[in-house]
Amino acid sequence: MGWRNLTLPLSSLLMALFFCHLRAARGDLSYTVLEETRRQYVIGNIAKDLGLDAQRLSARKAGINTEDSSKRYTDINLSTGDLIVAETIDREMLCGSRMRCMLNYELVLANPLEVHRISLNVEDVNDNAPKFLNERITFEILESALKGQRFRLDEAHDSDIGQNGIKDYSLQKNDNFVLSVNDNMNGRKYAELVLDTEVDREQQKEINLILTAIDGGTPQRSGSAIIHITVLDANDNVPVFTQEVYKVVLAENASLGTEVVTVSAVDADEGANGAVSYEFSRIADNAAQLFMIDKLTGQIKVIGDIDYELETYYEIGIQAKDGSGLASTSNVIIDITDVNDNAPKIIITSLNNHIPENSVLGTEVAIINVQDKDSGDNRQIRCSIQQNVPFKLNPSIKNYFSLVTTNPLDRETEAYYNITITATDGGYPPLSSSKTIHLIVSDVNDNPPVFGEQSYNAYVMENNKPGTSICSVSARDPDWRQNGTVLYSLVPSDVIGVPVSSFISINADTGVIHALRSFDYEQFRNFKVQVVARDNGSPPLSSNVTLNLFITDENDNSPQILYPAPEGKTLMTEMVPKASLSGSLVSKVIAVDADSGQNAWLSYQIVKSTDPGLFTIGLHSGEIRALRDITESDSMKQNLIISVKDNGQPPLSATCSVYLLISDNLAEVPELKDMTYEESNSKLTSYLIIALVSVSTFFLTFIILILAVRFCNRRKPRLLFDGAVAIPSAYLPPNYAEVEGAGTLHSSYNYDTYLTTGSHTSDFKFVTSYNENTLPSTHSLNRIQNQTDPFEENSFTVDLSDSGVSISRCI
Repeated sequence: MGWRNLTLPLSSLLMALFFCHLRAARGDLSYTVLEETRRQYVIGNIAKDLGLDAQRLSARKAGINTEDSSKRYTDINLSTGDLIVAETIDREMLCGSRMRCMLNYELVLANPLEVHRISLNVEDVNDNAPKFLNERITFEILESALKGQRFRLDEAHDSDIGQNGIKDYSLQKNDNFVLSVNDNMNGRKYAELVLDTEVDREQQKEINLILTAIDGGTPQRSGSAIIHITVLDANDNVPVFTQEVYKVVLAENASLGTEVVTVSAVDADEGANGAVSYEFSRIADNAAQLFMIDKLTGQIKVIGDIDYELETYYEIGIQAKDGSGLASTSNVIIDITDVNDNAPKIIITSLNNHIPENSVLGTEVAIINVQDKDSGDNRQIRCSIQQNVPFKLNPSIKNYFSLVTTNPLDRETEAYYNITITATDGGYPPLSSSKTIHLIVSDVNDNPPVFGEQSYNAYVMENNKPGTSICSVSARDPDWRQNGTVLYSLVPSDVIGVPVSSFISINADTGVIHALRSFDYEQFRNFKVQVVARDNGSPPLSSNVTLNLFITDENDNSPQILYPAPEGKTLMTEMVPKASLSGSLVSKVIAVDADSGQNAWLSYQIVKSTDPGLFTIGLHSGEIRALRDITESDSMKQNLIISVKDNGQPPLSATCSVYLLISDNLAEVPELKDMTYEESNSKLTSYLIIALVSVSTFFLTFIILILAVRFCNRRKPRLLFDGAVAIPSAYLPPNYAEVEGAGTLHSSYNYDTYLTTGSHTSDFKFVTSYNENTLPSTHSLNRIQNQTDPFEENSFTVDLSDSGVSISRCI
């Protein structure tokens, strides 16, 4: 406070003197600053003194820490590297009466970890005036007192030290006393009142003087007390203490009311002159809050909370005064012993609470400083963390520790860590404290998307509507946010020469697959496509899966009748022997269906016939058989209308007409031609007439052939049909299969054709069955054919041994 009143030249001189700083050895720094200095005042430049780059201080997270976690009065300007005053310093509150007041700090730098010790010497300024413990000093003097007799006066107390402390005492001018100022054994000034002129009680019973204490600061400060003197009869003995200095040891956890020490003084006088009372003659402000003295017994007791960490010893002046005011003094020195009453304090100096999961082993996560205000073994600290985490504490400089990684991190396994740091001191009983650090493992794109299935099978009905949802694929990526965001796409490929992207599409976000067009089971039945799942990381990761798309059949094709041929193309008439018995095979309707499965299961039914009770048709075989024996009374011309129906839902059907001629010889052929004319409403052309004439020369040969075949196989039905209905294998659709194999053609019956020679428009062809049940054992049929479909062209030879006629024909 006095410092603020200095004139400018003197202020500049003191600033140059006190704010100089010295470079300490081994990187340590020492500075000096005056107490009561304003905030933000620059004490010195740490960066310059340590040779550091000031621009790197912020990046290295520079910070000022106290060694004992006490209040921090300084800070560092990270932009300039200046050490500045952060809080106004009161030396008297920090250091009391100690001559040297040092504040110790640590400059902590990260990456790499560095710790520099900073010592700050707080210089005293004259901001406290001297004051007396008692503003009124009273004592008595005998009127018989001799000139030169001395009376010890109370000492004044000044919280400042050194030259700012008590320098002199002065006494108000009077007729009887002069003041003598002396130094005690501790170098402190004290005053004695010296009788210069004998007093006369009858003239003056009471004397009031003003005693002034002056310090040596600039400007000077002073404090006064009133001396009240009562003139009495003689008291020639002063109290004498049993000890000049009382030394005592007191634990810092002493409870209120604890006796510290009892002082004792003896006065040889009797009566009131020998009655001794005790009081503090000198005591610091902080000690006055902790101790009191019983005026009668001299017992000193604890009245406040004693803390070793605030002050380690106290020195108190004690005065013993008799009833007449004669007094003597003694000193009480109290040494405070440490008790383990402070748990360690954990300070997180630097912390990176977001750690990438691909961090290398040994990555520094945090810098921890552990402090304990106690001393000795009570200050020895052990620091640890739990064992089940991939981190450890590495001891560093002094009480600093580095928290580093020990194992690889995986965010998908553990995304968060709560690291509990426990610090335990070496006291008895030991005290400990804990602090938890919350660490977050940052995600790195290290996981590709994974599909839920090894492959996907999807089924879609043919004739579907474009835009129909077929199925969906799903892939999971355990990474976080954009690293775990999955996008779907199709691998470019072709299906029957067309890009697959024209058939299906995939929603990039949901993985739902849609059909872009209507599918046709008869065009293709399945195809494969590769689906790619790619995350949104950098760089992106991906994986593939196969999608098998199966097209299921729908009953969208009606049965197609291959035999007999549809009307309008050709007319087929088959000859049935008159002697055919019940169950004889008359003909066979051959039909196929382009669908598959039950949609291609065909059933046959006669819907209309000339004679309803004469013929029947196999429900699934299509074979037309005689239902009873044929008689002479049956009509020669028989017309059957056959319905072929599939097994789909709803079923589809087709119909055909089968024309039968009940006859045993070719002499009835004109009638056949008449029927042909009636049924087909077609006229014979002149070319047919010419053709019939040209083959008349061979007519007899054919009659012989027919008779020979009839003789060889009398009960075998003979089919006569137009030569234009030959069914080559190329006519059959390639997808048709046998009924027993889920197709439509039955393989039990194969038919061969016999042609007349020289006919081009209306050759007669006899169809014979290869069924073993229809070939008599007395005849031989030698057939040479290729091992192909029964409807393919084949070569055969027929030997009629009974007639001696041999016919060979290649179709």
